[in-house]
This record gives sequence, C-alpha cells and structure tokens, in this order.
Amino acid sequence: MIDVRNMLQVYYIAGSVNVKETDLVTSVRAAIAGGITCFQFREKGDGALTGEARETLAIQVKELCRKNDVPFFINDDVDLAVRLQADGVHVGQEDMAAGDVRSLLPDGCLLGVSVHSLTEANQALEAGADYLGIGPVYPTGSKDDAKDVIGPAGIRYYREAGITAPIVAIGGITEGNTPEVIAAGADGVSMISAIAASEDPKGTVARFKEAVQKHRK
Repeated sequence: MIDVRNMLQVYYIAGSVNVKETDLVTSVRAAIAGGITCFQFREKGDGALTGEARETLAIQVKELCRKNDVPFFINDDVDLAVRLQADGVHVGQEDMAAGDVRSLLPDGCLLGVSVHSLTEANQALEAGADYLGIGPVYPTGSKDDAKDVIGPAGIRYYREAGITAPIVAIGGITEGNTPEVIAAGADGVSMISAIAASEDPKGTVARFKEAVQKHRK
C-alpha cells in the first residue's frame, strides 16, 4: 500500500522531450539515486514519441522505477497505464473526466488530478482522486497551457477551505522556494525542468528532498 503523502515529496515529471543533454532513462536513474519519491511519464510536446516507441520507453522507465520501489505514474493515458500496470494515472482538467478514469482503473491504482479551483478540487475528490496537483505556484516555462500563478498563498487557500487530501505543488518550483510551498500546506513538490535540465540531477533531487522533509508539518 503506497503512502500517498510520502509519495508526493519529490515528484519528478518528464518525457523524452524534456531531457536535452541525455536520455530519459539515464535522467530517471540519476533522479532515483537522488531520492525521488514518485515519477510521472509525460510524453507530450513537439518531438514526443508515439506508438510503439512511446510504449517501449514507458516500459523501460517503469521497470527502472519498479526495481527501485519508486511509484510510476502515467500522464493522461489510461489504456497505457492499465496495460503496463502502472501505480497510477494523472489527469488534467482537459483530459478524461476523473470519474471516468477512476471507473477504468483496477483496484489499487492511484489517481491524481490537476485542479485550478476549489470547485474542481472537490469534484476531483468526489470522483475518487487520491491526491491533487495544484499550481502553477510560480511562473513556469515547461507547459504551454499553464494557468495563472497562485503563489504559496494559493496552496494555503485550499487548506484553509477545508481540503485535507494530499496536495503536490507544481509550476516553477525551485530549491529556494520549496520551503515556503511546503510551509503553505503542500505535501510535496513536483517538477519537470528543475530536474530534467539539471547538470547534477542526483544532487538536485537530494536537496529538494532535504528541503521538503525539513519544512513538512
């Protein structure tokens, strides 16, 4: 049984297009060595792999995560997640409805949902979401469709409104701003470029993890 709050501490999200100087498997291996607590396979954007090549890469990363007891999530592709027996699926508001996703997932498969309002948060939880992805907390260049920045106060807003479910913050997360994000009520931080573009992903992850654990309530 996966402890969702602990799983969210340092949540790495990436696909082949996010890793410029190396390959995704090498990047994930280094991130695992640094201590990531979850990985989400998000193969999207210009130049993203499709079809068999995409699935082959997903399998390689899943096996690496399995071997190291790191939960493996797939972004938006329920069929692939079920086929690969992923630990979970993450969907956004523009993807398949959370309730429909939940109905297709086997028992024990976790569901994460990105939300941008209290209404969306409550709807996601009612539909069976195991955790919420909230952001962007800070400006980000990783997603072309990023919404308005909410800042740490945005995380605090959800907590003060009564949301007790696990929350992972996303969007412009750095080692420097992680403490205030965790202090505001997030259980963990998720990032793409901060790890994918790092010259020392192992060290970067280790510092993120230290910051999260130091400031968790």
